[in-house]
Amino acid sequence: MAAFEKRRAAAAPAPVPAAGSGLAEPARAAAGGLGSEAEFLLQAGVTAMVREALLKVLEARPEEPVSFLADYFERLVLGSPGEAGEAAAELPGPPQRLARALWYVRLAHHSHRTAFDSNAGAAYEVLGAGGRRRKAGVDGRLYSELLRRICHHGGAPAEAAAALLGRVRCRDHEAVPFDVFRYGVLTCFVLLEFAGKADALFGVLDGGSGAADGRVCQAVLRALEEALGASHFSLPSRYLEAGSKLGPDGLALAMDRALQERKLGASMSREEFLKKATALFVAKVKPVE
Repeated sequence: MAAFEKRRAAAAPAPVPAAGSGLAEPARAAAGGLGSEAEFLLQAGVTAMVREALLKVLEARPEEPVSFLADYFERLVLGSPGEAGEAAAELPGPPQRLARALWYVRLAHHSHRTAFDSNAGAAYEVLGAGGRRRKAGVDGRLYSELLRRICHHGGAPAEAAAALLGRVRCRDHEAVPFDVFRYGVLTCFVLLEFAGKADALFGVLDGGSGAADGRVCQAVLRALEEALGASHFSLPSRYLEAGSKLGPDGLALAMDRALQERKLGASMSREEFLKKATALFVAKVKPVE
């Protein structure tokens, strides 16, 4: 009987506070507060703004989403939402269009092909936006300047960047189609990555001293040239794959053969090694015709 009374008491509903007791007011206030907060965000445009920002992240697939959002909202506050279709109104001059295009192409790594192509398309539209005094379309001058800025911001070796631009640039007055535009942009980013890998490779060779045995460096460069020479690819990113096929075993074999030579060799600096390595890459790049 006692157990039955306990179950009955537990199942009984909680008493409803009297209308004038004041106990029901906090619950109503909480519910009303949630509603008012949602209404405030909706009326202020914050909900739509955040939704648009998240859609931009999904579209661009940036390597650093938080930094992308910070930059997006900063540009929004400064009055430059970055819509490619509004480029003529938002970006009146070439410097602004170039800065915006550079921002787009740097959002996603080139290995994320869908996102990279989408961002390259947005950059192309930004650069090609027409205005009162110019026709729509990307000319060779803006295209070449964008490639130069990509190499400069990425820290590419100056000689390698100049040689690469000489192979993929167009004449200033020429209209640049999108496939050429994408090829040039992609090639510049691959050069930056190739230079980064060559720099890391030299870090293994010099052991932190800043200079490496010239015989070993030359042997590694010959092995790298053979790996690139054995490949016949039209896509610049494939040369990264060809270089990676060199592998630790191939490098170790080349280094051992160099060290077995009796003649002494001069040391090689990091700058010289990077210059020679990037020259191998540039020589394989198909020129724009």
